Amino acid sequence: MAKITDFIEDAGAPGIIAGIGAVLLAPVVIPVVAGIGKPIAKSIIKNGLVAYEKSKGAFAELGETWEDIVAEARAEIAEEQNTPAFKAAESQSGNGA
Repeated sequence: MAKITDFIEDAGAPGIIAGIGAVLLAPVVIPVVAGIGKPIAKSIIKNGLVAYEKSKGAFAELGETWEDIVAEARAEIAEEQNTPAFKAAESQSGNGA
């Protein structure tokens, strides 16, 4: 099991000094970072919500377009299946008589 003395020996003097400095400066630095970070976080959230709303509309439109294409394809298949073979052959050869 690791001991605190092992950590102190591995960190060395610069690590210990940085740790003590971080502990002493934390009460000053944390509120400053929080004051700067809150508007940034709020801006990111607002932009995310706007992007979500725009994409929701775009996906709805894409879904409607897809449904229209599928309906047209099904209608064409149904039309082809209901057309007798001799009429299809006549229309393709150009002999309408």
